[in-house]
Amino acid sequence: MRIVSFNVQNLRLRRPGGRARLDGARDHDMPEDATPEARALDLADRRLTAKVLARADADVVCLQEVFDRATLDFFHDHLLRHEGVAPFPYRLCLPGNDGGGRNLAVMSRHPLQDVASHAHLMPADLGLAGHPGARQGRPVFCRDCLMLRVAGLELVLCHFKAPAEGGDDRAGPDPVWAQRRLEALAVRRLIEARLGARPAAASAQWLVLGDLNEPLARGGQERAITPLLPPFSVDLVARMEEGERWTWVTPDGIEYARPDAMLASKALAARFPAAVPFALREGLAGEVARYGGPRLDGVGAHRPHASDHAALAIDLPGL
Repeated sequence: MRIVSFNVQNLRLRRPGGRARLDGARDHDMPEDATPEARALDLADRRLTAKVLARADADVVCLQEVFDRATLDFFHDHLLRHEGVAPFPYRLCLPGNDGGGRNLAVMSRHPLQDVASHAHLMPADLGLAGHPGARQGRPVFCRDCLMLRVAGLELVLCHFKAPAEGGDDRAGPDPVWAQRRLEALAVRRLIEARLGARPAAASAQWLVLGDLNEPLARGGQERAITPLLPPFSVDLVARMEEGERWTWVTPDGIEYARPDAMLASKALAARFPAAVPFALREGLAGEVARYGGPRLDGVGAHRPHASDHAALAIDLPGL
């Protein structure tokens, strides 16, 4: 089974004048991405997004930043199918807490079982009411933590709070760092609650994946997502060559980072010791200089592009 995680950068279906159109892969936070000329590239972006997923040829696709189920279905039916991708009969996109509609979505060729959204969980529900990241009346997750089982594998799909949304990400008083630490603790407790009571908990097969929005490493800085890292899990991305682990570059093109994660249970990592994730970068903009491989036809210097993230894939044969 091949699993892909992909932050598709604000995929949203709109119907201006009753005519369906998809927003492009842009955040509207850069002047060049908020012009009529930029809007004219939206469909080209989304065709490239579909081409990346066609190249991925995955059995299960976990997406971040999808507006709603109607958006997911339209993208699946009109763009993915146009690329010759076999249908994904099992699809979901549940509403989370992001006011801009950047929700989590899944497409699968295997049935999705025991699906659970945790968007409405409050810190007190997990014994985290006193945590520095907890706020009165605010849910734990700024978006959601989506848990489900597919082909016997427990998937935990996340999209944590982004550093760019506020603060400077210093450990301690910074509220953004504290929010992301709260989310990491919550995910760990949810995994333990879902699997810890089972007799075979030590052999549980689970995978945390998605955009954890971990900031760029700084000297002496503790990572906000430490509760999810080894020894609790095995960082599968660390199996990649060090220079190949990046999946995103800062808008100024200077620093490369790996916000996209695949953290496996020890049992899953031991079952697949040769499983190494790989990044699909063919849809990244031409301005991403570190990537020297081939790009999809139509990729521009800045746009069109498939997303500002690379897709991250892994093969787990036999699942």
